[in-house]
Amino acid sequence: MYAVQLEGITKRFADLVANDAIDLEVRSGEVHCLLGENGAGKSTLMKILFGLYSADSGTVRIEGEPRRLRGPSDAIKLGLGMVHQHFMLVDRLSVTENIVAGNELTSRGVLDLSAARTQILQLAERYGLHVSPDALIEEISVGEQQRVEILKALYREAQTLILDEPTAVLTPQETEELFQVIRRLKQDGKTVILITHKLRETMAISDRVTILRDGRVVGTVEASETTPAELARMMVGREVLLRVEKPASRYGEATLEVADLTVPPRYGTGLRHVSFAVRRGEILGIAGVEGNGQLELEEAISGLRRAESGEIRLGGHEIGTLAVRRRRRLGLAHIPSDRMRRGLVPSFSVAWNTILGSQRDAPFAGRGVLRPAAIAEHARSLITEYSIRAAGASLPAAQLSGGNQQKVILAREFSRDPLVVLACQPTRGVDVGAIEYIHNRLLELRAAGKAVLLVSAELDELRALSDRILVLYEGRIVAERPGDCPEHELGLLMAGQLQVPEERRENGA
Repeated sequence: MYAVQLEGITKRFADLVANDAIDLEVRSGEVHCLLGENGAGKSTLMKILFGLYSADSGTVRIEGEPRRLRGPSDAIKLGLGMVHQHFMLVDRLSVTENIVAGNELTSRGVLDLSAARTQILQLAERYGLHVSPDALIEEISVGEQQRVEILKALYREAQTLILDEPTAVLTPQETEELFQVIRRLKQDGKTVILITHKLRETMAISDRVTILRDGRVVGTVEASETTPAELARMMVGREVLLRVEKPASRYGEATLEVADLTVPPRYGTGLRHVSFAVRRGEILGIAGVEGNGQLELEEAISGLRRAESGEIRLGGHEIGTLAVRRRRRLGLAHIPSDRMRRGLVPSFSVAWNTILGSQRDAPFAGRGVLRPAAIAEHARSLITEYSIRAAGASLPAAQLSGGNQQKVILAREFSRDPLVVLACQPTRGVDVGAIEYIHNRLLELRAAGKAVLLVSAELDELRALSDRILVLYEGRIVAERPGDCPEHELGLLMAGQLQVPEERRENGA
């Protein structure tokens, strides 16, 4: 029995073929992972299955029957549920109100929240999805919000659940809790389709894995009969080094110094009296669950917002009141956490995006007039040097894959020979091949004596690259650990458990 069968699914967006005659079979009661590079067509395929997109050609079968899905409501009626990477919840409503929205229980035409609440508690107990049904969404953690999304699908009697990058914003402990939930769903006969780019998680939870590359199926393998290295090779079409070599470094003087920095919250908690320094030849990692002050730290250092108090010094210069442009000229490079909103102008060409922030400077301009030939030549050289896969320098940045968009930002920032690199979520949403490339570039900067402040939600990344790691919790630095600190210990610190027993630390527990 197959829960889902996709036969010959093709989907085009103008000249881009996102899905090219894809065949996919998902067995009932299995955890099936959909793996592939950024832009390989995974999310597009699942949106077709959930009725968000219509395929240009091909057939969707649910439990063996061909179905035409005109929207998500059709998919839900057929027993499908989808938990998106960005949650579809209303902050000011309660957990119960969010779960029942659009599918309310009524008694004689009156909304019966009490009956719905009882049903939600039963589902939560059955699958280990513990969350208060009366809490407001804005009052609960990211991990709890994800449980609400899963409960919402189960409340609608979903038999097949699609989870899109479900661990992107979770601590290691929350990830393991999610995996326990997935195992319970499987034991109860549910089918789970998991979209992820994390190889270790793929190996840990999936029964079978289907790999997509360039909109086509490369193959489907049993998870028990493959390896992370083999999956990576199938994803990118070449051998990929999954571990980075981090040689010893000789640290120099501190080039980025933050003292008693306080920043009002934009989301989450803001920053409260944060102090640290990053030295030449060092990568300093910042760990923390999203919403604990990382965004405010990024904005304050880069100049996107003013701190309430405290100092920021770059190469000995106080920069807390300087404009972004002046900070850049003093040697600050910034890889933003949101590349589409803060790193690129998507409608601009690759060439124009490679000079953003330097468009008034030689050789790109003279006497107030831009020099297109110089800009194009600069872009072509960066496309070659940074292995950017683009049809040409005139191609709009919006038409690049996520990994290549990220490479455009790296090329622009690193080509200015910075003193300090503020790297925020540098590999978010990019494939394993691009991750390998970005990690090596950051280590090259470290070897060249640059200072790197790495803000990342990926603990594997922080532990692989960082010389030291600071943990942010509720806007404060609660711990400093060496780069090889055990993942479990970092997870406990990120969750607010500040005292880790010494014997557990020694055992790496």
